[in-house]
Amino acid sequence: MAQDPIILIIHTVGQIYAFILILRFLLQVAGADYYNPISQAVVRATSVPLKPLQKLLPRAGRIDLSPLLLAYGVYILVLLAIMLVRSVDPNIPAILLFSAATLLDSILLIYFWAVIGAVIISWIAPDSYHPAPQLLLQITEPLFRLSRKVIPSLGGLDLSPILIFLIIQIVRSQLAPFTF
Repeated sequence: MAQDPIILIIHTVGQIYAFILILRFLLQVAGADYYNPISQAVVRATSVPLKPLQKLLPRAGRIDLSPLLLAYGVYILVLLAIMLVRSVDPNIPAILLFSAATLLDSILLIYFWAVIGAVIISWIAPDSYHPAPQLLLQITEPLFRLSRKVIPSLGGLDLSPILIFLIIQIVRSQLAPFTF
């Protein structure tokens, strides 16, 4: 059975916008450079829908949770829209669970690819001044720092990405039945 193009469009647009929202949250958590051009583009793409939420939600220290909440809302809306297109009765508890699992899976997937990018950058252009590699390194550094506490560097060999990959893959495999 071929997938309905309407469902594909709804899913893709929802995933892209949720990705941008999650990226904004992860940039804040990592303390990435706010003035990086990529950070500025993410802020501009998300600032209008986040303004009302930012007024309602208190900040958790220096972290603004509104992008994460809006991404969760986007996933809920995407799942509801897909169910309506397929003429399926919505099951609200299932929608909430699947949306939460998909949000967590998306965060892990972003970190997975960011770690791969950071590893490649460390091999080919470790001192790059381009905004994209700098942002990747800023996002992944907190993860690397945590994993280096568990697996210390062996001379010039850093095995911390392997631990990160293992943890991400284990968690994602457990979330797989609950994601869409």
